[in-house]
Amino acid sequence: MRSDAHSNRLRILEAAMEVFATPGDTSLKRIAHRAGVGKGTLYRHFPTRESLVLQVYAEEVEGLEAAVRVLLDALSPLLALRAWLERLLKLGRCLPEFAAALHPPTGMSPGGCGDPRRPLLDALAALVSANESAGTITPGTTAEDVLLLLGPLWHVGGADEDGARAQRLFETLLRGLCPSGSARECLVTGA
Repeated sequence: MRSDAHSNRLRILEAAMEVFATPGDTSLKRIAHRAGVGKGTLYRHFPTRESLVLQVYAEEVEGLEAAVRVLLDALSPLLALRAWLERLLKLGRCLPEFAAALHPPTGMSPGGCGDPRRPLLDALAALVSANESAGTITPGTTAEDVLLLLGPLWHVGGADEDGARAQRLFETLLRGLCPSGSARECLVTGA
């Protein structure tokens, strides 16, 4: 990457971090203006809003990716899935821009190769696969299914508001994902 292109990319990311951290207008137009670049330059580096948001929160994405192996080494597949989903739920509830970026991009087939959520979907797929092998998740469940079901919980009240309700709904989600015996183990052990 040329040095001016690299500089533009860094300015866009810095501007996006600042814009996302302040309430109000978080449009790409505002981000481009704050970075001192045109919208075309912004779109060359980040073709979708989702790709920009996920890059801004790249450390969180990398942490979620790395957590899969650690969790699967330390816990049963079901408890690893629960712990990972709880972490993702907390992030989504605390960082609305991050949660919004995890919805399927407009006009793109969910989970496709250009999907900016691909690293998270791959991490979640490893957890789903481990649970399918262990018989602790309903057969045929996909990472996309789980992410789609988790998404509405990010919007239950504010980050601190309705925490008990979000947790109750999360438990309901787990019961729905898992055959009856394994869901009981996950709910009792993970509570």
